[in-house]
Amino acid sequence: MSEEQSSYRQIMKATSLFGGVQVFQIIVQIIKSKIIAVLLGPIGMGIVGLLTSSLGLISGLTNFGLGTSAVKYIAEANGIANETRIATITIVLRRLIWLTGALGTIITLMLSPWLSQLTFGNKDYTLTFVWISITLLFNQLTSGEMVLLQGMRKLQYLAKANLYGSVLGLIITVPLYYKLGIQGIVPVIIVTSLVSFLLSRYFSRKISIKHIRVTQVRTIAESKNMLTMGFMISLTGLITLGASYIVRIFINRAGSIADVGLYNAGFAIINTYVGLIFTAMATDYYPRLSKVAHNDDHSKLTINQQSEIALLILSPILIVFLVFINWVVVLLYSTKFIAVNGMIYWAALGMFFKAASWAIAFVFLAKGASKLFFWSELIANIYLLGLNLLGYYLWGLTGLGLSFLIGYLLYLVQVYIIANMKYKFTYGKGFKKIFSFQLTLAVCCFLSDNFSHQPYPYIIGVVLIIISGWYSFRELDKRLEIISIFRNYRNK
Repeated sequence: MSEEQSSYRQIMKATSLFGGVQVFQIIVQIIKSKIIAVLLGPIGMGIVGLLTSSLGLISGLTNFGLGTSAVKYIAEANGIANETRIATITIVLRRLIWLTGALGTIITLMLSPWLSQLTFGNKDYTLTFVWISITLLFNQLTSGEMVLLQGMRKLQYLAKANLYGSVLGLIITVPLYYKLGIQGIVPVIIVTSLVSFLLSRYFSRKISIKHIRVTQVRTIAESKNMLTMGFMISLTGLITLGASYIVRIFINRAGSIADVGLYNAGFAIINTYVGLIFTAMATDYYPRLSKVAHNDDHSKLTINQQSEIALLILSPILIVFLVFINWVVVLLYSTKFIAVNGMIYWAALGMFFKAASWAIAFVFLAKGASKLFFWSELIANIYLLGLNLLGYYLWGLTGLGLSFLIGYLLYLVQVYIIANMKYKFTYGKGFKKIFSFQLTLAVCCFLSDNFSHQPYPYIIGVVLIIISGWYSFRELDKRLEIISIFRNYRNK
């Protein structure tokens, strides 16, 4: 087996593991979303979306990016098998996690009346924010344990923690929403965050960490490294969350809270159900890219390989969604959510450009260029926010899908130019061929869905799905020798 094939297979192994977990989590999420859609309706989904967005905003303000920056330091220590270094970083990380988590809870408590007024236009939800403030602590503690599992490459433990958390979350959600309706939103948010922490802690304790004493002076010194990088990441995350928060507030004021629920539902399909590929890959990709970040040629190869695999897996899924979006929306939610179809059509095309830009953006973090990453994301969030507000103002929910497409096209151009100028990055012929072919199929599918009459969109769409799936399988076989692996397995 060549080194290149080994690299491709490592990507697929991690993607398969976390892709399987993500698929299971998506099934659970589908059931939960269906329950919320049926029992709570668009208004209930809107309330959930506004509450979680508010918590996300406070978390982005107080978590200092430790969930990302600490992975790099733990992965580096694990790469050289330095047990003392691993133990030191782990102890320092856990101290910082407690401090930042408590900070998030305290700020939410203090600002609860203001958050209610800003988010819902009244102070009726003040007590709600008081109750859910504790989840800032639980979520940050969970993040710390997950960082340890990811940095130490304990992917199976990490997968199990996510898997079991999804199952227990569903078991908790169903009876609470059935019994309490909208009044069950707060208990669900609190209990699920607590369960996630307990599970992540259980699996992280399985890792053998050397017992050492870390002084206060050493803690401060080590903290500076993580917090310096994490602060820029935190600012970036805060800007992203803030932009999302403003969009939801704008939709609520210019439209209605039901539109907020529809917006949440539509992008749950794109970012959660379709975007599982990014979530599955990122867990392994970031630490792996960090190991070769010192070498521009190795970084370029790693980014190209990751991008190729992402598109080959993602493209047939996107085309399936384009063809059967009406059925998908009704299946996942209800007929009340059909209004999001136009938004999803445009956003699905935008996912191709997100896939192409996603892999590049990681190189800034892997190389420790946190300031460059911050300014790049700041500029992107400014024009993405402007496009979202303009899109909704002019064309409603469909305009948000169009703004997603235009925004990620601009973002791809932006990160590519920066990476090319700073690190001499270029996309290889293999990626360009895959991207051009699959995007062409998706555009044909889009045009067929919007400009032809039934049953032709389904007939043409099924043909395009088959072509896309066959092409992806053929290209994956070139890189992984899937057929040879299957034959060897069958012979054994």
